[in-house]
Amino acid sequence: MTSRRNFLLSAGAIVGAGLVNRVQAAGLPEAPLQSAAATGAPLLPPDGRPYQPVVTLNGWSLPWRMKNGWKEFHLIAEPVQRELAPGMVANFWGYNGQSPGPTIECVEGDRVRIFVTNKLKEKTAVHWHGILLPNGMDGVGGLTQPHIPAGKTFVYEFVMKKAGLFMYHPHSDEMVQLAMGMHGAIVVHPKDPASHRVDRDFIFLTTAYDIDPGTATPRVNTMTDFNMWTWNSRVFPGIDPLVVRKGDRVRIRVGNLTMTNHPMHLHGYDFTVTQTDGGWVPRSAQWPETTVDLPIGALRAIEFDADAEGDWAFHCHKSHHTMNAMGHAVPTMVGVSQEGLADKITKLIPDYMPMGEHGMGEMGEMEMPLPDNTLPMMTGTGPFGPLEMGGMFSVVKVRAGLARNDYRDPGWYTHPEGTVAHEWAGELPDIHRKS
Repeated sequence: MTSRRNFLLSAGAIVGAGLVNRVQAAGLPEAPLQSAAATGAPLLPPDGRPYQPVVTLNGWSLPWRMKNGWKEFHLIAEPVQRELAPGMVANFWGYNGQSPGPTIECVEGDRVRIFVTNKLKEKTAVHWHGILLPNGMDGVGGLTQPHIPAGKTFVYEFVMKKAGLFMYHPHSDEMVQLAMGMHGAIVVHPKDPASHRVDRDFIFLTTAYDIDPGTATPRVNTMTDFNMWTWNSRVFPGIDPLVVRKGDRVRIRVGNLTMTNHPMHLHGYDFTVTQTDGGWVPRSAQWPETTVDLPIGALRAIEFDADAEGDWAFHCHKSHHTMNAMGHAVPTMVGVSQEGLADKITKLIPDYMPMGEHGMGEMGEMEMPLPDNTLPMMTGTGPFGPLEMGGMFSVVKVRAGLARNDYRDPGWYTHPEGTVAHEWAGELPDIHRKS
């Protein structure tokens, strides 16, 4: 990991789901804790079947221990704080110090044992979204298992029957616990490490929160009016770039835990959808896209060959999902003269700033007064000025000459001379429009 990690040993009691006799003498594996929001280096497998690890955007993968042929993980459900971007920290619930929780990686055919310790003040349960497993391990509190009481530890055991792209999240007080940030990704790699191999493999999950300006805790009863659209509980400019070596075969895996779909669009490339949470897509069923719709509760993997250098935007194509907190009740002032109005309003509201007569682009440059712990609606700066983005937006940075496992931010792209759009310096014709 490039960011710090503290290893803690939890002392939760083991409350089995019909499995106490098999594990009661085994003891609990360590439960690593991660509090930083940087993208961690890929976790190379120290034992067990070999595989090519993924890179979790602004996250990390959970270490395990091998015990009697079982790959053992330990998740801690607990309150956490998460920096959405510099200038804003949210009070979330998550796993092992973060929201989202760490990515769980294993291999097709692995026997997996996952301990879940509940450090919340209410009960919880964990559903292994999309994984084929025994009914009693499915993680629906009250239906397939008792809820995990506060302070207790349950254990789940199952065999990873097929390679795939999955998620984990609560099925206990689901509305609240999902709204508070409890989720994580699961990647089951092919048994043959050469199968479906790529050079760089990224993963993240989309989530949305409703956090009033000046506050830090999401409104858990919100169903439609969200204002913080995130990738792995980060918003631009807090989302790290996806750094790629020119010539690499690249895979980006994305899961959707919001209450709406997301048309994910990549600039500069076309790609194919190669995997869903149902499995690998046969080559004969793939076709080129530049945008893929990510349905609610679903996962998709896209792949492309990184043959074009540059800083290529990657974002949700719903325009309000590439903004931070905004008020939907703000009146549209485009084309409405505010001459003289500002002077009258500022006598009543000294900090009032007129905006919107000619569009909202100026907000990317304004330094408006904001409540504490609140991000601007448009933020981030690129090599040519304000980017006027927020939310679900990042950059795929393709560079020649990077080392195979070098994921460090290379900075902004240096364009070859004559390849940047520029102002026309010639004489402009008179253009007359009929009124």
